[in-house]
Amino acid sequence: MFVDTHCHLDFPEFDNDRKYVIEQALKEDIGFILNPGIDLESSKRAIQIAKNFKIVYAACGIHPHNARSVNNDAFNGCMDLLSEDKVIAIGETGLDFFYQNSDIKQQIILFRKHINFARENNIPLIVNQRNAEEAVIEIFNEIKFPSKVVFHCFVSNKIFLDWIIKNNFYISFTGILTFKSALSLKKLIENVPIERVFFETDSPYLAPHPVRGKRNEPCFVRFIVEEFARLKRMSVSEVSEITTNNALQFFGIL
Repeated sequence: MFVDTHCHLDFPEFDNDRKYVIEQALKEDIGFILNPGIDLESSKRAIQIAKNFKIVYAACGIHPHNARSVNNDAFNGCMDLLSEDKVIAIGETGLDFFYQNSDIKQQIILFRKHINFARENNIPLIVNQRNAEEAVIEIFNEIKFPSKVVFHCFVSNKIFLDWIIKNNFYISFTGILTFKSALSLKKLIENVPIERVFFETDSPYLAPHPVRGKRNEPCFVRFIVEEFARLKRMSVSEVSEITTNNALQFFGIL
């Protein structure tokens, strides 16, 4: 079985064929899909989709891009959704210093609130990090963090990878791992303990090779697993079994 631990099925790119996309995932042995929200309304949509499809689960959170428009009511409303059926994580949240669609100070304040809520309620936390490694490390060093943290769409460096491993956090790889240009990321794989790995599509974005340029879908997660297995010199079935168990245990599905 394969799993897609980060997929935005609630996005409008899937409005015309969402059911078909999920059916195709089932045909490709995808047994678990997690749809994280990016704001209050997105989180609500993710929950509804999860309730309609057995293999889909939801996470609730506010993306750093949306930090600029978030007040206490919006954050609290999002966290209130965690009591809904099939909601299994907080996210996605974090820091994005690449686009800076929201003020950095606003991002940090919101990120801290997510971290604290996840820790206080013992809920897995899904973190988005882009060009903000130093700030992320500083925040996690300053406050007590949750027991379960995963850094989604990992594309960082060995220093940050070593810090993640040291703190017993998890990392999730996207289709970027399959890109021919991702040489530095591929080289890091030998340093990655497979017991700390998930895979994700981040659909509808980041379609892997050989379907790059198309709309990404959960059924394409297989290509990412195959590339990781090649780089690790392991069988696809072995990688799939280990990483699927990682994800199911992390999110409390087992």
